[in-house]
Amino acid sequence: MGYTSRRGRRPSEFASKSSHSHVVQDPLVQAFLTKCNLPKPAGEVRLAEHRCIPFTPVKDNPIRYVIAIDGGYSEVAVRKEFPSATLCFLQFGALIFSIADLDGLGDQPFIDPDDMAKLKRIQRLKLILPIRNVSLQSEGSLTKSIRRSIYDFFRQNMDDGGLIDTLRWFLFQEYANPQPTWGLASCPLCAARDIPIHRENLSREHTCQCSACGGELFLTDVFRLHEVIDDELGAGEIVGYMTTTIEQFILAHLIRLLLKTKPVLLRQILFVKDGPLAFFGQTANMHQPMRTLVAFLFQRHDLHLAGLEKSGPFVEHADEIRDLLDPGSVLLLDDPYIYRYVLPAKGEAKHPYGSSTYYSQKLIFKTPGSQVYIVSLPTAAAVPRPTEGDIRNLQSILTNVEKLRCDMYDNALVPVALVNKLVSLANHPSSRILQKFAKDSLGK
Repeated sequence: MGYTSRRGRRPSEFASKSSHSHVVQDPLVQAFLTKCNLPKPAGEVRLAEHRCIPFTPVKDNPIRYVIAIDGGYSEVAVRKEFPSATLCFLQFGALIFSIADLDGLGDQPFIDPDDMAKLKRIQRLKLILPIRNVSLQSEGSLTKSIRRSIYDFFRQNMDDGGLIDTLRWFLFQEYANPQPTWGLASCPLCAARDIPIHRENLSREHTCQCSACGGELFLTDVFRLHEVIDDELGAGEIVGYMTTTIEQFILAHLIRLLLKTKPVLLRQILFVKDGPLAFFGQTANMHQPMRTLVAFLFQRHDLHLAGLEKSGPFVEHADEIRDLLDPGSVLLLDDPYIYRYVLPAKGEAKHPYGSSTYYSQKLIFKTPGSQVYIVSLPTAAAVPRPTEGDIRNLQSILTNVEKLRCDMYDNALVPVALVNKLVSLANHPSSRILQKFAKDSLGK
């Protein structure tokens, strides 16, 4: 990396324009490139060798309501000059739709949430995270400030308690047979490993003491975000992990409320999440208790849940092969297909694709109208070669995915488009407005 001129008195140092020749001529580099694999182009895909099943719309639609969940964030520099400082504003929301109210929506020329009188807004949640060179006055470091911010966010009062109550209910499986402990991978204070969090020892504020150092632990430390925060370099890496984690805990919170008030409604609601049904990075350990919850709901109640992807390698692959798929068909993406055509890697029989992050199964759905969606649907177990019988409520969920299509954008759904419009934070003007707001509030 070259030097940058800070005050304009000396020139900047730019990268060499000839050093690439040493890379190109290096035999180790040449040998490495000959060993690399790339994803297969559409011309090499053989769909006949893989599971492609027909889409059969259900005649008696069990879904009466759709709940869409999404989140958005914007990082703003509250001070650009050295030493720079950055905050991140996050916003989350959930919308509920009646299927009956949406039946005639396709005839409207455009979709505007403010023009839909029957649209019901559940709640917007906001979170501010310090990202670089910012700390809370009460905490004294970036890591401690982020821990406190996330903990306080989960303690916000919502319907029937906060997300922190749902987190406890979720981790210790209080919906079925309560588990006594949860293993915390590392203490954020002393870095000791495998610290047990005993359910009975949690305080009313959902805190406990570290068995190694005696320091105060927050229940939200189970997300392990403290492991990737650097007080000097910042915490930009955690924002994406935190966003998808909170989205799914809003989902878990709504499920908890339904189980407590009227469980029968679970059979009539389709939950739609923007993005795959998975936990990534440091929060990946949450996928297993989520799969346990899914298995419980399938056994005792029911669950209609779909994750819709808008970007990534699977979306790009689906677009590449869309002409090979018949309208009204469903391609189940098993391990042989994924590792042959989408991801240039070798799968392991003992570890199906996504078994450490996903609690769902991916598929490509081409509707009778030729829209193409990457959908992930929850499963009770990770299966390397799934069949139609492994995916609960497959046809009824896809019936409603097709029903909720949105022609405003490529392969979009009405609920996802609307909830995104309500919670997303655009670079312009949202980012600049938030930046000015933060600077004024900080007196900078």
